[in-house]
Amino acid sequence: MRSNFLPETGFLRLPNIIGNPKADPPIPPLYPVSRSTWWEGVKSGRYPQPVKLGPRITAWRVSDIRALIEEQQA
Repeated sequence: MRSNFLPETGFLRLPNIIGNPKADPPIPPLYPVSRSTWWEGVKSGRYPQPVKLGPRITAWRVSDIRALIEEQQA
């Protein structure tokens, strides 16, 4: 996992978490699951809840993603 590349604070959009191989340059995943699996996990509480930054902008706190990755590695 690339958790050591995460900033200390801030927000991440979904492509930065699950990756986007079609981007130019491709974005490698921090947490390699599909988009539908991610949203199902958010709904069930397995993954962190998002923060709405605007009407069409959803993001996750870096601290929540870092904790999720560390929990997975434990």
